[in-house]
Amino acid sequence: MRRVVRPALSTADQTCLDRRQSAVDGDLRMGASGIERAWKTARQTKALKSVLLVLRQMTGPRERCMYCVDSHGCDIEHFRPKARFPKRAFQWSNLLLCCTECGRLKGDQFPTANGRPLLIDPSAEDPWRYLDFDPDTGGITARFDIDTDDWSPKGAKTVEVLRLDRREVLENVYKTTFRRLSRIVQDHLGADGIIAPALWDALRDADDHGLLPWCFGLTGQRVAPFSDLHRQHRQVWAYCQRRSA
Repeated sequence: MRRVVRPALSTADQTCLDRRQSAVDGDLRMGASGIERAWKTARQTKALKSVLLVLRQMTGPRERCMYCVDSHGCDIEHFRPKARFPKRAFQWSNLLLCCTECGRLKGDQFPTANGRPLLIDPSAEDPWRYLDFDPDTGGITARFDIDTDDWSPKGAKTVEVLRLDRREVLENVYKTTFRRLSRIVQDHLGADGIIAPALWDALRDADDHGLLPWCFGLTGQRVAPFSDLHRQHRQVWAYCQRRSA
């Protein structure tokens, strides 16, 4: 999972979402509950197709799912499920892009604690604050929080709901990406000198699954060859760390 940056919509698209949300809110005040029909109708419009295009652009040229960052993102996902939260059905901040598998697994689930979401929103927060990575297995797990002396509740619930630790294909591709990043670092360490921007560009282009924030975080800096880079070339390390944040 990687952090994605959410841009503002065009005025026309935002106005369309606002208008449709207003209509849903009006129906709710009248006691009607037609959110599924309202969404199905809106989904065929030019404005919603434009919204989908923006979501795809947010994920990069491969248009990958915002949850697993592997499979193709094929449809609009409601972070807060529209059936349970119809007042957020057309809110731009509530719309993500997901693949068929992640959409099926998440469904209408939206666990909370004290009213706060226990699922990671990759458009609003850095997933690696709550998640950890095992470079040996490729598995995604919850991050251990030393301040609370416990596993991150948000990380644990996100892993559980999306089964990030039980999808063998995901583990394999994450492990492959980590090995690719490691080879790039090793190659640069073996060269006569390291040019920080050149290393960063090579790593960024090879990072298919958003692992660089982990690699240049507190855990990654203890894992070879990133630990070697941290120990031998602190300025290069700092340069890459700033760009991965």
